[in-house]
Amino acid sequence: VFVDHGALCEAQEATYCMNGGTLNDILTSCLCNENYKGSRCEQFQLFSISPSPEVAGLIAAVVIVALLILVMMAFVIYYIRKMLKAKQQSQQNNPQQYWRVKPRV
Repeated sequence: VFVDHGALCEAQEATYCMNGGTLNDILTSCLCNENYKGSRCEQFQLFSISPSPEVAGLIAAVVIVALLILVMMAFVIYYIRKMLKAKQQSQQNNPQQYWRVKPRV
């Protein structure tokens, strides 16, 4: 087995890297295959999709704006209901009185 710089690997070095990783003898480190990480390629890395910073920022902005709109709508609904309730209570407390007007003779 050859390493990248062309020197023969000893049997001990050939099995140093796990999961198909390649030993870089100069740096004494492993070049891991896809989905593996770690100093000896011993950790399996699950496939994950992470959005770019621009997309993540846009998503965060949309969520924040949506939450602000919901809070504003809740405040408006609360205020309208409070005003209607106050109007109903004032009408109940002050019943309208009708006066009879005497006809002119």
